[in-house]
Amino acid sequence: MAAPVETIEQVRSTVIDLALRFGPKLLAALIILTIGYLVGRQLSRWLDRALSHFEMEPPVRSLIVRIARVLVSLLFVIMALQNLGVELLPLVAGLGVAGAGIALATQGLLSNLFAGLTIILTKPFRVGEYIGIVGEEGTVETITLFQTTLTHPDRSRVVIPNRKIVGEILHNYGKIRQIDITVGVAYDTELNQALTLIQEVLRDNARVLHDLAPVIGVRQLADSSVNIAVKPWVGVQDYGPAGAEINKTLLEAFREHGIVVPYPQREVRLLQDAA
Repeated sequence: MAAPVETIEQVRSTVIDLALRFGPKLLAALIILTIGYLVGRQLSRWLDRALSHFEMEPPVRSLIVRIARVLVSLLFVIMALQNLGVELLPLVAGLGVAGAGIALATQGLLSNLFAGLTIILTKPFRVGEYIGIVGEEGTVETITLFQTTLTHPDRSRVVIPNRKIVGEILHNYGKIRQIDITVGVAYDTELNQALTLIQEVLRDNARVLHDLAPVIGVRQLADSSVNIAVKPWVGVQDYGPAGAEINKTLLEAFREHGIVVPYPQREVRLLQDAA
């Protein structure tokens, strides 16, 4: 019965001794880390407000703020480790070896990171622009270090890893798009009248951008019709609705003015034997 009591007393005395030796240092380290967290958070807020006065892309501003906060936090972590008496050189060497192994295990993640930095610094597209890339298209919603998110016209979200973007052919529409409509009229139509009517339809459509001249002209002399190209400029958000409205209005205007929109026709002759 005496042996367990002695063991408990020995453990108790050891815990008290360790607490007296390392308790103040551990408490000081926790205080340093807490101060570092608060300083880093306050500094990131101040830096974010300061950078908002400059003409800078949101991803770039966010990256600078995060780097500053990480550097401040790392500085206070080093101070806390020094207070605990930790040797930093062996720790740095160990972290280097571990970092090499982690880098090999996370090649895809690191490639996304470097690709994200490339996108943020070179700015091939910006938030709010409409782009087409790797078979997908949509309005750029967010650009982060690891992925880019697009809003598809059907209101779905497309998340693309950044490494799939860098090095690929990118189609950046910006914030406007050009509708490509083809309308056919009969060969006996007065073309100048038809072209003037098309211009009036585009001028009356509120979605069409009037500061950019639309492209209107004869595209093709087809088998059954004269095909006219109608290519107005609209905002990205109006691309689908504007095309439907213009088609409907053109058909109604042509009918009202007696302009025929022909459909394909074939004349078939049957040759019978004279006998």
